[in-house]
Amino acid sequence: MLTRAPTNNHLGERVRRLFGTAPCRLQVAALPWRDTGNGVEIMLITSRDTGRWVLPKGWPEAKEPLCEAAAREAGEEAGLRGTVSHLEAGRYFYAKVLASGEEVPCEVLVFPLHVDKIADRWKEKHSRTRRWVNCSEAVRMINEPDLCQIIAYFCADPHKFS
Repeated sequence: MLTRAPTNNHLGERVRRLFGTAPCRLQVAALPWRDTGNGVEIMLITSRDTGRWVLPKGWPEAKEPLCEAAAREAGEEAGLRGTVSHLEAGRYFYAKVLASGEEVPCEVLVFPLHVDKIADRWKEKHSRTRRWVNCSEAVRMINEPDLCQIIAYFCADPHKFS
């Protein structure tokens, strides 16, 4: 497992290689977690379009603190509530495919969310699946390498984000 977060220099270079100089749009993601006594578990959800495993993420709303936007997305997409960290665990870049087919480069800030409430019903229940997995499973299930590094970094010491 990694013991440090990816550097911004590495991420910036990766963005330039992936997207050229197109401006990035900002998204936020929640990294929902719990301590089971046998280790940390991460809640992953499926994306609505491809069904791949992702973190709850989305667009911040006007003047909404970024960490609070991440917590809101976790509630809407996975029915999760808890204490969100004001410290980001990291950031990664990906190409979001819009309904028009256009690809938009996005920078995603990841905020840990220590989960204490799990709803039985939530806004996107019928369009997503959610699953608690241990850290190594989460890294295997996620397709974005930079996000995998963030998860591994977080799992090495989750309490430093409290």
